[in-house]
Amino acid sequence: MGTAKTCREVIEFLAAYVDGELSEDVRLRFDAHVAACPACSAYLKSYEATVKLAKAALSGSDDPVPAEVPEDLVKAILAARRKE
Repeated sequence: MGTAKTCREVIEFLAAYVDGELSEDVRLRFDAHVAACPACSAYLKSYEATVKLAKAALSGSDDPVPAEVPEDLVKAILAARRKE
């Protein structure tokens, strides 16, 4: 991530950010962009919710599905669980 933070860079670094794999400098710049960009902030929240749901599905958790998770995603995860 260079000096100019862009939405494209946020998308490119999203998985590493959520997994805590970014250097402190890059993470701080990532945080600054997300704080200033409503679209990236919403995208990050959606991504984090999706990761949480996927982890819960893989662990067999019966936690309720967050309302913001798209129904088609829930159906796809449940279908994948049934195939196991």
